Amino acid sequence: MKLYLRRAAVSVAAVSLAVVLASCGKAGNTSGVTIGLLLPGAGTPRAEQFDRPLIEKKIKDLCGDCTVEYANAKEDVATQHQQIHSMVTKGVEVLILDPVDAKVARSSVETADRAGIPVVAYDRLATGPISGYVSFDGEKVGEIQGRALLKAMGDKADGGQIVMMNGSSADPNSAAFKRGALSVLQGKVKIGKAYDTVEWNPDNAHINMSGAISVLGADNIDGVYSANDGLAGGVISALRASKVSPLPPVTGQDADITAVQRIVSGEQYMTVYKPFKLEAEAAAEMAVALAQGEQLGDIATDMVDSPTTDDIPAVLLTPISLTADNIKDTVVKDGMYTIDQICTPKYKAACERAGLTT
Repeated sequence: MKLYLRRAAVSVAAVSLAVVLASCGKAGNTSGVTIGLLLPGAGTPRAEQFDRPLIEKKIKDLCGDCTVEYANAKEDVATQHQQIHSMVTKGVEVLILDPVDAKVARSSVETADRAGIPVVAYDRLATGPISGYVSFDGEKVGEIQGRALLKAMGDKADGGQIVMMNGSSADPNSAAFKRGALSVLQGKVKIGKAYDTVEWNPDNAHINMSGAISVLGADNIDGVYSANDGLAGGVISALRASKVSPLPPVTGQDADITAVQRIVSGEQYMTVYKPFKLEAEAAAEMAVALAQGEQLGDIATDMVDSPTTDDIPAVLLTPISLTADNIKDTVVKDGMYTIDQICTPKYKAACERAGLTT
């Protein structure tokens, strides 16, 4: 599934204060409104720790009388299908949907559309008649990961061999990450093995990485492109189990706290930090605006096409490369984690070496 960006990616500042104030001023128009929030599940810790509370808080800030109906599909397509139809039956006014499977979600999105319920696609672009889309620039994520991997590989970036641990083929974001990474990596390194990881499951990443080590040889892997932090954990556990030392550089995405700790300790080279607050707040703004019957032009400064729908109003935010050098200036500064949360006793010495002290 290819995502086509129609205009330049939005800057962080594009989630405008003016729209927030306008929405607050019209909050009376959304009295008694229910907004459905459907997240995909347990693939990463972020849904419950960040996305849900941030979206719910912003909706409440914009619309004191609005309520949020929440459901988590736990990575099951059939469960999410049932959850969407349940919310349609209950008569929610708007849906915010992060699909487990973007293609399969089409029939559920069409059901909502027939019921007059607009759908905001969150983080992944579902197919079907979507009214708005909020995410990070997926190809930019892959480019950032690819450049970081080449930097970490040093001299081996010229002709060395890597393994690519891509995400699920059911996720259109995975294809965007891969395109971005390959735009940087192709012609520079040899891709010894590449995998699409079913359901973004770290256990599958472990199995695939073990297979790559068996086929290529432990000494012939100079780096690993891992599409997110969960997969990176599976990759690193496989490298450890095969007694690979020193570990090759491994990329990631999402800035999970376990990944940040692996970066501090030197097991993982980098992750891609995506300021979730900006993404969550943009989705909340879109949902409240749609509940008020408003257009999204003041919020969405981009436009994208999905395989089924053209000219979807979109907010595409800019991701950030996170290494041991900028942990304080990213996830700590933004309040995502405290130094104490990162620097547990196991990582205390590594944190001191990295300058992470309170």
